[in-house]
Amino acid sequence: MRRFKFILPFAAAALTLAVVAAASARPERTASPAASTKISCSAPMKIGFATPLTGGASFLGTEQVSWAKYAVKTLAPKLGLKVSLVTGDTPVEAGPAAAQSVAQKFISDPKVVALIGPSTSGAVAASSSAYFKAGLVHISPSATRTSLTQGAQKEATPAFFRVVPGDYIQGPSDANFMVTKLKVKKVVVMDFQEPYSQGLADAVERTLKAKGVSVTRLSAPNTTTDYSSYVTRVSGDTDVVFFPTQKPGDAQTFARQLVEQGKKAKVFGGDGSNNPAQFNTPGGYVSNFAPDITGIPADKALIAGWKKDNPGKAVGSFGPPTYGAVQVLLNAIKLTCAQGKGSIPNRRAIVRNVKRVRIPAPNWILGGSFRWSTKSNDPLNAKFYIFQIQSNGSYKLVG
Repeated sequence: MRRFKFILPFAAAALTLAVVAAASARPERTASPAASTKISCSAPMKIGFATPLTGGASFLGTEQVSWAKYAVKTLAPKLGLKVSLVTGDTPVEAGPAAAQSVAQKFISDPKVVALIGPSTSGAVAASSSAYFKAGLVHISPSATRTSLTQGAQKEATPAFFRVVPGDYIQGPSDANFMVTKLKVKKVVVMDFQEPYSQGLADAVERTLKAKGVSVTRLSAPNTTTDYSSYVTRVSGDTDVVFFPTQKPGDAQTFARQLVEQGKKAKVFGGDGSNNPAQFNTPGGYVSNFAPDITGIPADKALIAGWKKDNPGKAVGSFGPPTYGAVQVLLNAIKLTCAQGKGSIPNRRAIVRNVKRVRIPAPNWILGGSFRWSTKSNDPLNAKFYIFQIQSNGSYKLVG
């Protein structure tokens, strides 16, 4: 087997190639003019990034963009690539229209050769088909809905990848923690009538019921700002309200309104709630697909560099996977350039090389090494982490 070696972060590292079978079901390919355009690897190229920059999840997009910019700045030159990052705003409140509009913006720009994101599951489901037809690979650092990559009716295409695990891991992990550690008997499970929350709520509810837990399901519009009427429906003996929002401020509102109404239940948020600045009611819980990388020795220099570019900013959970997504994408581009002897025949050629990228330890920002599952476009052996909110609002790893 031939091996191509490229410079990876922290030190020179090898990119091991592995032939991966293509997905069996592929949508019809209707290429855009840009999809078939030859690209010189010595010329400037762009990577698009579709993420919420406004609205209730803007904290997520802001953090992710800072890490994406740092990854492009530090990694692209080492790989001999001239890359710039361009962004597109996909606020969660705007629904599929914003994601589709951003997709057309990136697709119509021939200098955009690949994409980070979309960051949210709903945006992926709304735009993946368009990206596939245009030959654009898109790697999400945070979209976790199971059906994007798994199941008989996948909502995303073979051009979609994610560097974080899906709700098929998060849902059972959160539910099992509630049962084994919190000893729950009654749980209220919320959803917000959009793909991310519905998929995660379904996974948690299914696991809890299988464990004999009494589950009440509530559903609120994604535009809800006052949850007092929903809090009244939480019984006094409910142990936990599972709240898989993408707006941490809403989790905070719900937790405070529980207290105001004298309810004992604690709010347990999914990865979309993981933001100590906005959701910090003591006693609550959140889960996330990334550890606290400040505790990973190999990341010390990387974190110092990012902090120099982002003074006063704290290292969160959404930025590091974004750095990893850019790392994988840039190496896929470099591999495609090597195969084309200095040029990329078309955008779709990059799609075919993404699953050939492996990042060996200690160069993967989330710890250990990175490789893809052979069964789906998901990472191999990834896990979720559970944190409890402390009296001072900080998050402590508990599971």
